[in-house]
Amino acid sequence: MCAGLHSIILKTLGAKECIFIICSSFETEWRPRTECSTGCRFAGMGNLIKVLTRDIDHNAAHFFLDFENAQPTESEKEIYNQVNVVLKDAEGILEDLQSYRGAGHEIREAIQHPNDEKLQEKAWGAVVPLVGKLKKFYEFSQRLEAGLRGLLGALTSTPYSPTQHLEREQALAKQFAEILHFTLRFDELKMTNPAIQNDFSYYRRTLSRMRINNVPAEGENEVNNELANRMSLFYAEATPMLKTLSDATTKFVSENKNLPIENTTDCLSTMASVCRVMLETPEYRSRFTNEETVSFCLRVMVGVIILYDHVHPVGAFAKTSKIDMKGCIKVLKDQPPNSVEGLLNALRYTTKHLNDETTSKQIKSMLQ
Repeated sequence: MCAGLHSIILKTLGAKECIFIICSSFETEWRPRTECSTGCRFAGMGNLIKVLTRDIDHNAAHFFLDFENAQPTESEKEIYNQVNVVLKDAEGILEDLQSYRGAGHEIREAIQHPNDEKLQEKAWGAVVPLVGKLKKFYEFSQRLEAGLRGLLGALTSTPYSPTQHLEREQALAKQFAEILHFTLRFDELKMTNPAIQNDFSYYRRTLSRMRINNVPAEGENEVNNELANRMSLFYAEATPMLKTLSDATTKFVSENKNLPIENTTDCLSTMASVCRVMLETPEYRSRFTNEETVSFCLRVMVGVIILYDHVHPVGAFAKTSKIDMKGCIKVLKDQPPNSVEGLLNALRYTTKHLNDETTSKQIKSMLQ
């Protein structure tokens, strides 16, 4: 043994305490204080650094994020209360969207009989209140965006790391998760309801015709031309609520130039890792008291992966990504197939970088 000897003691979750003996000539020995379950065997300083880094990264997500019972601490309350005002309306928005039936029949009748004024009035009368609902959904997306940016500000601020923030501020982390959960549910419902775009397109065409003919339009006061343009762009998106969050996150990064982009992307990747670890670790999963928490975790994991993929310069699927995509996909595929097909489709069709050349063939084949 070299005289210039130093030791580093590392305690890893799920492993017994190990002592790494490093000599000044960079000859390295590994001596377990007791038998180590990690099976670490390496030689040289480079490998030691890799093991240390790997274990630190691996354990960063090893804590239980209490999605069921987290309550705000005093320091969280201001942001928590602001976001809570928005989130308390989320379930009502989803219920309204789920019950949205559209005015397809009335619109078809009006188009087929263009000279029948009664049918034109009937179709317009059916569409106007529906457009009022669509306006409410759009305005909620703007409120949700403001809430998300408030949470990002709190969860990425210095001096704490993303892991420390998520562990210390669990009530805010829970709200962030609830926003993602709502977003995926909203977009799933929107994607399966073509009546939304059909109704809004008919509304805009009819409104334009009324203006040309100088006919007063009952619904114009509710949705003016400028708002209609913005709503049109919103509903033209396959996943409008996700696009809102993605744009809001990108804008947050660009407006906070003093904050490294990694603070934001690491917050997202850590949240994905926390969800994956809780789902694949029986010790954590057994602490869920509500079966719905499993589907909540799965949805949040997928939502945060998609958001990361849109915001991070190289996305979630590259080798340099801080998200264990293979592990996340495996967790999804370990669930009953019918319960996760929508989430797998979300990864297939609403991510940005899946089909990049930098995505491994193995990940692509896992999602085929």
